[in-house]
Amino acid sequence: MNERIIELTEINPNDLFGPQNSNLDILRKFFPKLKLVARGTKLKAYGEPEVLDQFEKKISSLIKYFNRYNSLDENSIERILMSNGKEHKSSKVADGVIVHGVGGRLIKAQTENQRRMVERMEKNDMLFAIGPAGTGKTYTAVALAVRALKEKEVKRIILTRPAVESGENLGFLPGDLKEKLDPYMQPLYDGLRDMIPAERLESYIEKGIIQIAPLAFMRGRTLDNAFVILDEAQNTTHSQMKMFLTRMGKSAKFIINGDPGQIDLPRRQVSGLKEAMLTLKEVKGIAFVHLDDKDVIRHRLVKKILSAYKSIEVGNE
Repeated sequence: MNERIIELTEINPNDLFGPQNSNLDILRKFFPKLKLVARGTKLKAYGEPEVLDQFEKKISSLIKYFNRYNSLDENSIERILMSNGKEHKSSKVADGVIVHGVGGRLIKAQTENQRRMVERMEKNDMLFAIGPAGTGKTYTAVALAVRALKEKEVKRIILTRPAVESGENLGFLPGDLKEKLDPYMQPLYDGLRDMIPAERLESYIEKGIIQIAPLAFMRGRTLDNAFVILDEAQNTTHSQMKMFLTRMGKSAKFIINGDPGQIDLPRRQVSGLKEAMLTLKEVKGIAFVHLDDKDVIRHRLVKKILSAYKSIEVGNE
C-alpha cells in the first residue's frame, strides 16, 4: 500500500477537516479505497497511486476554494469532489465582488468610481486613486491587494505611508517599529481584518507575506511580485514619491491613494502626489481615478461636511 503525505501549510487543518472532522468524514466517504489519517498539519493517505493522485488534486482544490472564499461547507466540498476539475471561474468584476471576506462577507465596489478603480486596475499596473476621506479608496485598494494574493498573482502585499502626523516623529514614539507604525496604518489594518481571518493574517505578517513599513524603509528595495499600496500619498515630498514609484519591480502592482485637500506637509513644501498627478498623467500603463463626495460611504453627515468645507475653500480662493 502506497503512502502520500500532504502538508497543510496554506490552510489551518481545523478549517479543512471541519468541526469534529465532519469534512474529513465526507472525504472518507468519497474515497472509500483510501485510508486517511490526520495528524497535526499533516494528512496521510494510503492506497493505490492513481487514487492518491486524484485525492491530492481534490485536496488542492478544496484549499484553493477556502483561501478564496474563507468558507468550506458540505455543499461546496461535495460540488468540488464531484467536479471534473474544470470548476467555473466567474469574471472578477462581473458580480461586483472583489473578494470574499471573513465569515463569507462579500467585499464589493459600492460606487461608480470604486468600480472604476477595480476595472482600471485590471488593465494597468499602477493606479492613482484621488479623493477625500470616506470615499473607500483605501478599502478598495486593500481588497484588490488581498484578491491578487489569493489568486496568486502576487506573492506579497506591502503597505506603506509617510509618517507625517501633527508634527510627530516616529523616533520619539514608544515601542518597536511595528508598534510605532500601527496607529498610522489603522485604516489598512481595518480592511485586512475584514478580508483575512485573524489567525491567517497574523501568520502572513509574521512570514512577511504582508509587510507594513514606513515609506522611508522603501529606499533601496526592488519590489517584485508584490501588490504595494501607498496610503496618504499627499504627504509625500517630491523625492519620496519619485523614490517610491521607482521601486516597482517585475510582476508588481502599485496603488497610490491620496487626498490633495488634506496635506500635512510644512508650508511651501510641494506635495509629491500633486506633482505626480501632473507629471504622469499622459504615461501609458498608469491610470487615475478621481473620487468625490458622491463616493462617500460613511455616515450621511460626512457628505454634508465635505460639501460645507468645499464651499468655504471655494470662497477663500
